Amino acid sequence: MARIVLIGEAMLELSRKEGGGWNMGYGGDTLNTAVHLSRAGHDVAYLTAMGTDPFSDDLVGEEWRGEGLDTSLVLRHPTRGPGMYAITTDATGERSFTYWRDSSAARKMFALPGIDAALAVAEQADLIGYSLITLAILPPEAREQLFALCRRARARGGKVAFDGNYRPRLWGSAEEAREARDAAIACADIGLPTLEDEALLSGETTAEAVAAHWSKLGCAETIVKLGADGARLPDGNILPPPEVLHPVDTSGAGDAFNGGYLAARMDGASVTEAVIAGHRLAGWCVMRRGAIPNLD
Repeated sequence: MARIVLIGEAMLELSRKEGGGWNMGYGGDTLNTAVHLSRAGHDVAYLTAMGTDPFSDDLVGEEWRGEGLDTSLVLRHPTRGPGMYAITTDATGERSFTYWRDSSAARKMFALPGIDAALAVAEQADLIGYSLITLAILPPEAREQLFALCRRARARGGKVAFDGNYRPRLWGSAEEAREARDAAIACADIGLPTLEDEALLSGETTAEAVAAHWSKLGCAETIVKLGADGARLPDGNILPPPEVLHPVDTSGAGDAFNGGYLAARMDGASVTEAVIAGHRLAGWCVMRRGAIPNLD
C-alpha cells in the first residue's frame, strides 16, 4: 500500500437535484482525486485548511474519514471556513461553475500553526500530488514552500504528480500562471495536463507540443488528457476511452482520471494499463452527478 499525500482546497458543492432543487456535497480537484485513491485501497492523507464551523467539522469528520482519508494533516483556521461552488450543466452534460472561495481557509494553510509539522509528514510520502489550482490559491511565498517540499520528497525517493488545471479567474495574469506551472513541472515526476487548459494558458494546440514542453522542463511521465478523445501517452500514442459515452455530468472527470491513473501506477501497473484505468474511472464518474459520485 502506497502512502499518498494530496494538497489543495476543499469546498462545499451545490449540484442540481433530479426534478429541481440543490444537493449539498463537497469537492475540489485534488480532494476528488484523493477520495478516488482512497477508494482504490491506498493510504491517502489530505493536506489543506478548514474552519472550525459545523460544515468543516462535518466534512473532516463524517464525510472524509468515512471515505477512508487520513485527516491528520487538515489544519484549522479560527475565522475562515470552506469555499463553495455550484455546478450547472448543459444538455450534453458539460459543466460550468460559480465560485465563492475568496476567503477560504485553504488560502491561508501555509500560514497556520502546524504547517511545518504537516509538511514534515508529507515529505515522507511515496507520492505527493497537487495542481495548478492549489498554486493559484496560495501566495508566492507559500508556492515556494510547496516546491521545496516536492524537491525534498524526490531527493528521498518519493514521487510528485502535478495536474495543470488552469482557472483564469484565480490568477492575476496568464504570465503568473505560466511561471507557477513551469516551476511545478520542473519538480514533478508525473504530469497530468489537459490539452484544453494548456491551449488556453500557453497557446499550445496539440498534445505533442504540450508533451514536449513538459518533458523539456523535466517531467518524464507526462499524460496529456484529451477529453472524449482519450489521452496521449509518453511514447506518443493516443489511447481512446474504451467506450463512447453520453455524459450526464463531466465535473470531476479529469480528477477521476488522475485517481484511476495514479492508483494503478502506485500498484505497479504499466503506463498503458494505468491510462485504461483512468479512462474507466472517469467514464464511471461522468455518468453520475456531482464531482465525487457515491459508490454504487
